[in-house]
Amino acid sequence: MTISYNWLSEYLPEKIDAEKLSKILTAIGLEVESMEPYEEVKGGLKGLVIGEVITCEKHPDADKLSLTTVNIGTPDPLQIVCGAPNVAVGQKVVVATIGSTIYPSTGEPLTMKKAKIRGAESHGMICAEDEIGLGQSHAGIMVLPADAKVGTPAAEYFNTYNDIIFEIGLTPNRMDAMSHLGVAKDVCAYLSHHHKKDTHVKSPFKNNFKAHNQSLKIDVVIENAIACQRYSGVSIAGVTIAESPKWLQQKLKSIGLRPINNIVDITNFILHETGQPLHAFDANQITGNKVIVKNVPELTPFITLDEKERKLAAEDLMICNATAPMCIGGVFGGLHSGVIASTKNIFLESAWFNPVTIRKTSLRHGLRTDAAARFEKGVDISNTVNVLKRAAIMIKEIAGGEIASDVIDVYPDPKQKTEVGLKYHYLKKLSGKNYHGDTIKNILTSLGFEMIKEGMDELFVKVPFSKPDITIAADLVEEIMRIDGLDNVEIQQMITIAPSVETLAHETIYQEKVATYLVGLGFNEIFTNSITNSAYFTEQILQGTVKMINNLSEELNVMRPSMLETGLETITHNLNRKNSNLRFFEFGKTYSTESIGSYAEKNHLSLFVTGAKAETAWNNKTQKTDFYLIKGVIEKIAVLIGVSINQFLIEENEKLNNAVTVKIKNEPAAVMGEVNKKTADKFDCKQPVFYADIDWDTLMRLNKKNTISFKEISKFPAVHRDLAIVVDKSILYQQIEKTTFATKVNKLKNVSLFDVFESEKLGANKKSMAVSFTFLDEEKTMTDAEIDAMMNKIIGAYEKELNAEIRK
Repeated sequence: MTISYNWLSEYLPEKIDAEKLSKILTAIGLEVESMEPYEEVKGGLKGLVIGEVITCEKHPDADKLSLTTVNIGTPDPLQIVCGAPNVAVGQKVVVATIGSTIYPSTGEPLTMKKAKIRGAESHGMICAEDEIGLGQSHAGIMVLPADAKVGTPAAEYFNTYNDIIFEIGLTPNRMDAMSHLGVAKDVCAYLSHHHKKDTHVKSPFKNNFKAHNQSLKIDVVIENAIACQRYSGVSIAGVTIAESPKWLQQKLKSIGLRPINNIVDITNFILHETGQPLHAFDANQITGNKVIVKNVPELTPFITLDEKERKLAAEDLMICNATAPMCIGGVFGGLHSGVIASTKNIFLESAWFNPVTIRKTSLRHGLRTDAAARFEKGVDISNTVNVLKRAAIMIKEIAGGEIASDVIDVYPDPKQKTEVGLKYHYLKKLSGKNYHGDTIKNILTSLGFEMIKEGMDELFVKVPFSKPDITIAADLVEEIMRIDGLDNVEIQQMITIAPSVETLAHETIYQEKVATYLVGLGFNEIFTNSITNSAYFTEQILQGTVKMINNLSEELNVMRPSMLETGLETITHNLNRKNSNLRFFEFGKTYSTESIGSYAEKNHLSLFVTGAKAETAWNNKTQKTDFYLIKGVIEKIAVLIGVSINQFLIEENEKLNNAVTVKIKNEPAAVMGEVNKKTADKFDCKQPVFYADIDWDTLMRLNKKNTISFKEISKFPAVHRDLAIVVDKSILYQQIEKTTFATKVNKLKNVSLFDVFESEKLGANKKSMAVSFTFLDEEKTMTDAEIDAMMNKIIGAYEKELNAEIRK
């Protein structure tokens, strides 16, 4: 949930410092996951000032450049070389001074430095609008009105909007906090409790709604009163569709919404202010001046706002006119009934739709909208009319026109408030804390609960309609503990526990061991979301994935079948922030379906490496990461766990180039390679990424079969011999290693490749490979004759099996 600090502060009785407010939000269960500054214009125009061109002459050595002097309010004017064709004496302009950084609408930021252009010094830059992020035009420099004051900071002149944006980790039950006003109510309840004085939100609802006439009355009929328990509406005639005022656009942009037009922007504003979704219809498209809330026959075709034809289900609730459907109720509008540029009359809807109905329709059609997300959690049924009146007044003020009907409010069976009782000893049992009766009452009252009855050790309350999740006593305990502050939960001095046996101790020991090793190599551990986006995967893979039934967003709708995609999201996030040399590892799980209702989890260790092997230094040249780095890491991990890799097998992989399967005791235990372009492009990843996926379950199972043994270190020296052979380019080192050990030279302890050389002098399609051998006899010192005999046996095998030639 995205919350604007400036916007939220408008509803608080006094402005609270952003850091302090962040701590309050986290304390009351609205955990602040991030707090980021927002700038309407990137960089905030810092260091840019308003100046006046005093002189302007042709550059002596360049036809298209001008030498100017610009007064920016300092004792000495600046000499600036300008290439704009429209620069002239007397203009008021925007000047980027030396040391300031400009952020163009497109392209990279640029920091101003003193420069010499064609022999003339330039002490800054006269800016075009696209060069400082204020527009797209590059036809010439920005020329400001004559009354612009010289020396005024550009940020002050343009009144740029700055804010702080909170990302709140909202739990699914907290629909009451899915709006700025809802969050403000919680903050005020916290302040009331901790400051010991009544604190209330500044209500945006004013009692100044008045219908001008009844010229555009629309009748409302609810045929399905279970799916739609309340439907309110009002007509507004003579509106003008146009851009929203700057303040409204700024608010919406700050929380990531794109302004569309004044009517749509107002409905979006109200949604994020109050949590109540609204829908605006073009009143001229409401045939028969009647809105009917009903279901239509199965497979009825309907074209939605995105211009797609959808086949409706009989369970879908539709908002219809006298002849045809206009909107999928609570989910998505129709193409032919929405507000367009020529709309003059509108009908504004504010309703309460059944959460289950909305949820099913939203998932059925793949339409995860902001409105659906709120309706499916349950909106405040008591607030539909208040919100409608506020929106109507805003539309009249911003879009003009007149309110052309009274509010139509169809509420066939008024809902009764839920009643819940709470015993004080139960509160103590769950919270671990003794609360005074007055404290309990004050907290609940500040949250909108209505006291019904209270006794010595209990009380009964009516739950506000804004909190449909409150149904039992434990819910009241949670509310009290939230407002008291979850960071105030008392920790007992003594905790009694029953001893238990750690069943996963074996795996945990090795996980810690490997993690410590990787951190020592410069890796950072990451922890990514196990719920991911189905768009990353092919239809074939999706057939075996675990699909989310109750996903919170359209993008997070499947349990990950692979560790690669969520890791690449983290890689791209870092690359976009100029953090390009990365080494990540993650212990995590993948999920799959084995049969209907049966699911499987697998433990993995994934490795991601990209960028340079090490930071550039005076004694270290930059070397790019390659396949062999990640291969070496896997080999060392196998040693740490106590298993031996017996084969590297090159295989095709749809996501990796040069993919290699690692086998341990002839079982596939890992796969590694370079992420291919097709996969990388899905994440806009611009540099090579090497990836390894280790089957942790397989490693642990094979490790348990190991028997630890040891022996004395040999007293006799090892002997090393090198051999260079010429083979076909198609020969892999793996084949050389396999052929070597197939000779069964039992005193051969190790073989390794230390050089590869290619040259036309070796012959067509030939290469030279230099191999090192280590021999050891643990009972005596070997003689040259013994070593020569073993080498001749190996050479013979190379000549026979690999058609190799020995380089002299």
